[in-house]
Amino acid sequence: MAKNLLIYPEKCLGCRICEMFCSLAHTDTCNPARSRINVIKMDMDVRCVPMVCQQCTDAACEKACPAHAIQRNETTGALETDPEACIGCRMCVLACPFGGTSVDPREGNVFRCDLCDGDPMCVEVCPYGAISYVEEDRQGLHKKRSGVERFLAAIERLPLNPGSK
Repeated sequence: MAKNLLIYPEKCLGCRICEMFCSLAHTDTCNPARSRINVIKMDMDVRCVPMVCQQCTDAACEKACPAHAIQRNETTGALETDPEACIGCRMCVLACPFGGTSVDPREGNVFRCDLCDGDPMCVEVCPYGAISYVEEDRQGLHKKRSGVERFLAAIERLPLNPGSK
């Protein structure tokens, strides 16, 4: 069974360690602009979300590529861009509904998470456990559990007797 990254936004504190190690592993520099994972600050509070390629089954980026430069790695299941075949049109960047495809500001190459050949660096270095590498069927279970927790929290906020306060 294929594995993919599972993000727990509620655990992310925005330290961006994942970005630094990702860019270091892939480009030998600590530069968030060259990272395949990006921590996005969502509001003025502390809420941050690590954003990464979702490795979509029916990938819009792959369909949008006129040069057919995006292929799925049969071993890891990661979508990868062949730099020799890529014509640099950036249609894949525009097509990605999640912002998971980027362009290296120094090299100009299109890139996305390659799952580090099946051993994602971001999972190893995240001090808060905000990123895990799980079987794809486990992703749905996490979302369901998380939904149940939000549902229960909402119920607890409801008054027991709607007529009293």
